[in-house]
Amino acid sequence: MIDFWLAAGLLLLVALSFLLIPVLRGRRAQREEDRTALNVALYQERVAELQAQQAEGVLDAAQMDSGRAEAARELLADTEGVAAPRVSKLGKPLPLLAAVLVPVLGLGLYLHFGAADKVELTREFAQAPQSMEEMTRRLERAVAAQPDSAEGLYFLGRTYMAQDRPADAAKMFERAANLAGRQPELLGQWAQAQYFADGKKWSDKIQALTDEALKADPKEVTSLGLLGIAAFEGERYQQAIDYWNRLLAQLPEDDKSREALQGGINRATERLEASGGKVAASPTAKAAALLKVRVDLSSELKGKVQPGDSVFIFARAVSGPPAPLAAKRMTVADLPVTVELGDADAMMPQLKLSNFPEVQLVARISRAGQPTAGEWVGRSGPLASSTTAPQTLTIDSPDQ
Repeated sequence: MIDFWLAAGLLLLVALSFLLIPVLRGRRAQREEDRTALNVALYQERVAELQAQQAEGVLDAAQMDSGRAEAARELLADTEGVAAPRVSKLGKPLPLLAAVLVPVLGLGLYLHFGAADKVELTREFAQAPQSMEEMTRRLERAVAAQPDSAEGLYFLGRTYMAQDRPADAAKMFERAANLAGRQPELLGQWAQAQYFADGKKWSDKIQALTDEALKADPKEVTSLGLLGIAAFEGERYQQAIDYWNRLLAQLPEDDKSREALQGGINRATERLEASGGKVAASPTAKAAALLKVRVDLSSELKGKVQPGDSVFIFARAVSGPPAPLAAKRMTVADLPVTVELGDADAMMPQLKLSNFPEVQLVARISRAGQPTAGEWVGRSGPLASSTTAPQTLTIDSPDQ
């Protein structure tokens, strides 16, 4: 902030110069006027002496006129170049008073309407915090400087939750939700903070918040996770399993929290079965995909292939990555053959048939044993990955 105040002081000096320079010029003009008045007084005194000498008979009329002319020339020489006196309507006190009031008034207005605190916060956030406590202090100052910032309130609430201060976090999320229009994510965070602030006791307020969040967004993850926790703590294991399965369906395959969430589902399942219950199928759980396809060779190609040529049979997503979702390898000698392609045949865990709504079946003959390029190919049209009816695929076209 030092450079800011230095710049402000420099600008203040420039502003004061416009007020003080006229005052200094006025003093100079006053000195010139005083000197002129002195010269006039001396001229009048010289003329009076000449007149006294003439009266005594020392000077005649010609000498009197010559002396008077000489005194007039001296007066003219002394007053030559002096500007005419300027009359100020404002007077001297007003500029001096303005010179004092301008900086005082400017400082007062800046301290009231200025943004020095925001400038300082910007400087602080430009540097990485050294600890969680320092980050919390920065966010608290940011919220104090911008109390209408829903984003600042949200991040401060998340920080309070990380510091195990759920009561303070609930207040921040409540303010953020009211400012941002009660968005589902904020409502879910508010409900979660309130739940832990109340000592993990479910209440009508928390229920209302989660209901409002899921009504606006049925996939709101914080509310689903919280409802699962509350159901598990209340020994309502089937509800916990259902909520957590809904949450699991929203998480990416590579999300690190999936493992912990699946562990919670497994524990709820064990406790439900130990109490004599039976786990009901979740309405949102994805059924494992399994496609049955019969692959044959067209009669035109039977004389153009060899029994040892490789046959790659796979399914790939219509809209998605080009990599096969499920694949099996056979030979021409095995044709015609019926195979099953399912989630168990996935090339990668995150690329399963059940994760994509539409797929295409492909059968390729490759003499070199390359699954990505060959001599002959057969392709199906798009079909749902949940299809259970057997499919037929004929290899009948050159692979291009």
